[in-house]
Amino acid sequence: MRTRALLTLAAVAASTLLVPLPAQAAARVTVANDQGSTAIDPEYATRISVRGAGFQSIKGGHGGVYVFFGTVSGTWRPSKGGQVGADYRYVPDSEAKNNQGFQRFVAFPGSDTAGAANGGTIAADGTWSTSMTVPGATFRTVDRAGKVVTVDCRKVTCGVITIGAHGVKNARNETFTPVSFSSLDRQAPPTDAAAEPQTAADDPSTDDKASTRAKAADAAAAVDTSTAVVGRVLSFTGSGFTPGEQVVATLDDGRAAVGPLAAGASGEIAGVLQLPAGTTAGTHVLRLTGAASGAAPTVNFPIAADTAAIADEADGLPTWVPFAFVAVATLALLSAVSFAAMRVRSLRRRHRTTDRPHGTAPTGEAAHAL
Repeated sequence: MRTRALLTLAAVAASTLLVPLPAQAAARVTVANDQGSTAIDPEYATRISVRGAGFQSIKGGHGGVYVFFGTVSGTWRPSKGGQVGADYRYVPDSEAKNNQGFQRFVAFPGSDTAGAANGGTIAADGTWSTSMTVPGATFRTVDRAGKVVTVDCRKVTCGVITIGAHGVKNARNETFTPVSFSSLDRQAPPTDAAAEPQTAADDPSTDDKASTRAKAADAAAAVDTSTAVVGRVLSFTGSGFTPGEQVVATLDDGRAAVGPLAAGASGEIAGVLQLPAGTTAGTHVLRLTGAASGAAPTVNFPIAADTAAIADEADGLPTWVPFAFVAVATLALLSAVSFAAMRVRSLRRRHRTTDRPHGTAPTGEAAHAL
């Protein structure tokens, strides 16, 4: 009976172990542009909405999830030893709450860092949503050696990356969602024909307007990335403008500007722009606007931190050190002089005592001391 009971218990235990546990849904991300599709425009910046589900939500936990746009390779996950700049690369941006929109921070509910979140919070059921900007099919970033490199998403697979925020490695919240690139139709909808009494064939300026639009589309902007350093002067060039027209260069929608600059005989311009104080390292946007053609090409580029200034600040001595050294030296000198004076006075007293004839009564201070 006892043996049979033990066998029965063993069978029940085995059947319990064989019952599958409920599977936890893996973290997943969906992407959509402002037209409802998943495509990204290769030439122009595209605003996308990003939604997550199945993520781990830790109430009151430190950090949350970073949302990047970039590319990955090999064992890229930070929880598996992946390193930024080598195993995964993304569009750089500042960590400030009001950054350029290329990066988002989604915080845990009640996190001590929730005040810095610009992508909302992860709900208790593991869902979240935010929006971000993709600059196009190419972007510049920095590799592990600190060298600026260009990533071309037409040659490598790019997409939305999520990892643990603030250095916290969380394998459950690491995802990569690839996206595709195709030109998006951003033309305005056609107007009512009845409201246009004059047809294109009847309008003699149609050809000129078409030519101007075509030329505006050909305009381009470029920056010298070697000068894109915090605290320095940025040099830039532009092409495709109408010869002689006035062009204005604007950084980050008004943070700084220069102009008007007159386009040359071939429609080219060149200029410099002082990067203002407070400019942060990360991705920024330079826009060139032509007054006559209406051309407004933009370029996204990374501004690097001034490593020389950082090194000087780290290696240099504080300004109070020389004054402290002088003060210590002065105190030491005064102490030495005082000690020497006391030593001379002691020797003089000793010489007075030893020089007095034997049996002579002491006088002066010696007599008073007796």
